[in-house]
Amino acid sequence: MMQTPFTEAGYLRLVQDIFRRFPSVQRDGFTAGAYKPGLERMQAFEAELGHPSRSFRSIHIAGTNGKGSVANMLASACKSCGIRVGLFTSPHILDFRERMRLNGEMIPKEYVYDFLTTWMSWITAHELSFFEITTAMAFRWFADQGAEVAIIETGLGGRLDSTNILERPSLTVITSIGLDHCDMLGSTLAQIAAEKAGIFKLSVPALVGESHPQTSAVFEEKSWMHCPLSYADQMRPSLWYKHAAILKQMDLQAPVQQKNLRTVLAAIDLLKVQPGFAALQNEEAVLEGIIHTARNMDFHGRWERLSTQPYVLADIGHNAQALGANFAQMEKLVAEGRYSSLIIVYGVMADKDLDAILPLMPENATYIFTAPEVPRALPADEILHRFTAYRAAANQEEDAPAAPGGLITLSSRTYAFTSVRQAVQMALSLSRGLSQQLSRSASAEAPAPPLIYIGGSTFVVAEALPLFK
Repeated sequence: MMQTPFTEAGYLRLVQDIFRRFPSVQRDGFTAGAYKPGLERMQAFEAELGHPSRSFRSIHIAGTNGKGSVANMLASACKSCGIRVGLFTSPHILDFRERMRLNGEMIPKEYVYDFLTTWMSWITAHELSFFEITTAMAFRWFADQGAEVAIIETGLGGRLDSTNILERPSLTVITSIGLDHCDMLGSTLAQIAAEKAGIFKLSVPALVGESHPQTSAVFEEKSWMHCPLSYADQMRPSLWYKHAAILKQMDLQAPVQQKNLRTVLAAIDLLKVQPGFAALQNEEAVLEGIIHTARNMDFHGRWERLSTQPYVLADIGHNAQALGANFAQMEKLVAEGRYSSLIIVYGVMADKDLDAILPLMPENATYIFTAPEVPRALPADEILHRFTAYRAAANQEEDAPAAPGGLITLSSRTYAFTSVRQAVQMALSLSRGLSQQLSRSASAEAPAPPLIYIGGSTFVVAEALPLFK
């Protein structure tokens, strides 16, 4: 496929070019043609590439939250069992190539370069979206590298998602249903469930992570195609009796991982009796893979510990469902005395439902609002003012004027900075000050440290991660 010699500079130009010329939902939201629902363009490109998706078995995963964790855990389990496994996920955090992995290794820069130089004219002529380009690239790479199985995460929804050209996956999985991207997928849980159930295929087993009165009827209606339908929360997977020990050892420690683990173990039970998946009957290897998912897959941003002195966690959960679970878990940790206080570095995209998130934010926390360097980001001062307006309406706090030097502060516990770096530096400074105060006032027993949480957006986490390397 080589056309022109690879250079690092040439690779960087091409990757920057597909971000610029073919807007991505990750960076640009749903404007400027970044989201192009429908399968026609993708089907045409897949045919032009020689139908690479037909050369490997696949597991197709959709869901509002949890699909990235479930996909990575399944891929890690397959790798541990000796299955040559491809993994396609989105969005990426630090490197564009994180989206495409084979046995945990990212797609080589040389392959990206060759694919784009070979197919750019076709891509441009047919006006593909960024996500269609990356999906097709992943499928062709998996086929070229002899992947036995590919675990494919949808980008948005399911029915009209580019990944839904998969003709006959071995299993379809829907992790959870929540209210997110409502303007694209529907304003009710039932409507969103219907879109995600669009990945169900004739006679292909379908697994849903959570049963719910508003969605279960939809899934049952959509499974009319004689696809066997199961709910993970109604199953007792064969390895579930070990779940407490697994959760304790796992390097993914988000509070939601118990639900995700149940879905993964249920999926393995459904897969290991199928052709091509017999290796998953090796329980020891399966558990080893699941326990070391973050390490095996180089998986970032899910309740990830960035530092222990001070204690810093980062999580890319960005909607009310995910953030509500995270905030509740942090309040629990403080209430239990594991941490003395909570410092939250928070940023959000302008297209997210901040009004649904504000009531979930812990009351007794210090907030440092910020905005990552992407067009979609909601300005930090706007987050602060909406936050304080909400709190004022609840008779808690009042508005305050901006302070000089790029810092806006309402009180000693509410701040806004225009960059993630500044916000993180402020959080670390506050944590040091609190620790010193606690040390001076504590008895002989060591005081519990403050907890710093960085999140609200993938982009906030992406800009924070390098500060701790």
